[in-house]
Amino acid sequence: MKTVAWDETYVEKLINLWNRELGLAFPMRDSLFKQNSVQDKNVCRDSSWIVLNNDNDVIGFIIVKVWQEKIQVQMSKTTGWIQVLLVDHRYRNKGIGTKLLEHAEEVLHKQGIQQILLGRDPWHYFPGIPIHNEQTKQWFLARGYKAYGTEHDLLKTYNKTTTVTKPDFPEIDFSVLHTREKKNFLAFLHRCFPGRWEYEAIKYFEFGGTGREFVVMRKRGRLIGFCRINDPNSPIIAQNVYWAPLFETALGGVGPLGIDALERGQGYGLAVVEAGIAELRNRGIQKIVIDWTGLVDFYKKLGYEVWKSYTSFKKLLESGGDS
Repeated sequence: MKTVAWDETYVEKLINLWNRELGLAFPMRDSLFKQNSVQDKNVCRDSSWIVLNNDNDVIGFIIVKVWQEKIQVQMSKTTGWIQVLLVDHRYRNKGIGTKLLEHAEEVLHKQGIQQILLGRDPWHYFPGIPIHNEQTKQWFLARGYKAYGTEHDLLKTYNKTTTVTKPDFPEIDFSVLHTREKKNFLAFLHRCFPGRWEYEAIKYFEFGGTGREFVVMRKRGRLIGFCRINDPNSPIIAQNVYWAPLFETALGGVGPLGIDALERGQGYGLAVVEAGIAELRNRGIQKIVIDWTGLVDFYKKLGYEVWKSYTSFKKLLESGGDS
């Protein structure tokens, strides 16, 4: 066995390993892997390694990220993310995973990283460890990682004839964002939701987005809220449609959503979600996923049920992993 630095020439073999080990629940596509693990500028190549056997087959790898974008948004520069740590089941219990993790932690510590999160990275796959994977959770617990919460992906299937209408508020107008509104919309996000959501919107437009993936809410002409929606025609494979190959019909996604803090408590949050769902239904989407949320009861009001769940994990390097 040998360890090599992160090398994009192994992409096909990396994807093949992923699908052998995880593909039944989380089928990986070439386009998704390249988008999230190759093109992302935040991949930390110094700490991301690939393990090969004597036949030069990939038997394990780790992908690590640190914030490296030049975009001025509020993202932590002292947080490191482990996007993926995967070892071929035939080669486990040989110290491969431990070697990959220890190397990553050593490099991140030298770079001044104070906290490591499992998943939750920019261009992430998971917000934690899939909840039923007890062996993986125990493995990380034994290495100083702490569980600190649970997140869920929710799913609802609509009949072809089911009609969803936009909520009716006399003072509110809903519409799909127009390209000419880009500057105003990004200014709204910078003011109300600086950080990850702002970053994702900036990248969306950078990848050629026209605005059709955002339903916006205006109150007497003033932008007060938004809901992101995704479908097979979106310019980016967004997180709520990552696992679309599991379905025979087109998959749509809803989220994130946000309401100006000055306008909360009036039912606008649920309303903007309904407006987003209505737009997806108008596009013929029957299956819709809402990803990475703890607001299960909130979305149950619209008939969404838990589909996949994840346990969040972190490790604080400076305090030896204590949380």
